Amino acid sequence: MTFTRVLVANRGEIALRIIAACRELGLETVAVYSQADAHMPYLRLADRVMCIGPADPAHSYLSVPALISTAEVTGAQAVHPGYGFLAENPEFVEVCTEHGLTFIGPDADTMSLVGDKLAARREVDAAGVPILPGAPAPTDDEELVAVADRIGYPLLVKAVRGGGGRGMRRVNTADELVPAISQAAREAQGAFADAELYLERALVNPRHIEVQVLGDAAGNIIHLGVRECSIQRRHQKLIEEAPAPNLPLELQEALHSAALTAARALNYRNAGTVEFILDADGNFYFIEMNARIQVEHPVTEMITGVNLVKEQIRIAQGETLPAAGFPRRGHAIECRINAEDPENEFRPSTGRIRLRSLPGGYGVRVDTHIYDGMEVRPDYDSLLAKVITWGRDREEARVRMVTALEQFRVDGVATTRDLAREIIAHPAFRDGRIGTEFLAEDDQAV
Repeated sequence: MTFTRVLVANRGEIALRIIAACRELGLETVAVYSQADAHMPYLRLADRVMCIGPADPAHSYLSVPALISTAEVTGAQAVHPGYGFLAENPEFVEVCTEHGLTFIGPDADTMSLVGDKLAARREVDAAGVPILPGAPAPTDDEELVAVADRIGYPLLVKAVRGGGGRGMRRVNTADELVPAISQAAREAQGAFADAELYLERALVNPRHIEVQVLGDAAGNIIHLGVRECSIQRRHQKLIEEAPAPNLPLELQEALHSAALTAARALNYRNAGTVEFILDADGNFYFIEMNARIQVEHPVTEMITGVNLVKEQIRIAQGETLPAAGFPRRGHAIECRINAEDPENEFRPSTGRIRLRSLPGGYGVRVDTHIYDGMEVRPDYDSLLAKVITWGRDREEARVRMVTALEQFRVDGVATTRDLAREIIAHPAFRDGRIGTEFLAEDDQAV
């Protein structure tokens, strides 16, 4: 498992994070780029760079032949997938293994199991981790209605594979069920090439809590605490924090224990995230596990002092984890800044960035790949930057975020910065009174 050169199979800010982590570990990197990304400044930090195709991700960042041939030509011995693109594709893991490449992440069998949400539910349920009532979605409409009636409304229609809110619909009444199934199936087929769906009981304004875990090849699995990911729009996370506010220590410990149980049941290795839904009475339920580094991982890094990308690489090289885990200190908040227009139904915004200023100072971190004059194109994810602040307590981190967001100034494209400022300043957020329906509630609308 020893390697000295890593292929960075991604782009943007996560590619920059991987390159920086490899440099700190004394490893060489090969950065790939599409023709649209040829001028990205972070490419200059890599030891080798290779163009792998046009802007269309299907012919560049999602092209397994292009990535594998680049690894072979450049002598890369390992591949880090980042998040998105091929990061949770078990077939890509298998091809890497067949070509003698170390995949920095879980093996193909585990990734396939975790990626099948119905199979993952069965495994963790058998291990004693609570799950919500649910079942596969029948293709026969009459049988579908009967299954939904047994589960109870409201419910969620979910894609068996994939995530990120795609292929997901909330159904409040039986009249909405069949149209929602049709829409979700089309979306799932287009996004994941798999239209299989399942039904799951929906909770009213629950909290979305997740636990970061790490597992090594020796079978050691540790957790790095809980994260709050309840501020969402259409199941897309906007703001995350660690630890979760107003969560009793006893409940945190129960979530930690359940996450470790789930990770062991799924035979998990490397970095992963176990996600739960939490109701108003403090009952929690497993919803899924993500077999990759998460976009929101910096809040965990800020309270632990652990570089999770470096830990991923160390684990892939066969190093073991400390049995005692890592201590946690303070509070961290992350705001995602997307090139989207909140005043126009959050439609993606394109154009050329005019970079005015970026925040900085004690307890402030900005993960971004943007630069003055960069063209924001429709080909890729709309994420421009992640602004992260740390404080000795939540209120210090929150106030620090208010200032940091004021300093984040870009022109040329619409962004979600102002929405993030409104949320951070809202009394309900300040008090930690949040749930997944925060943006939809009339008395908490921002």
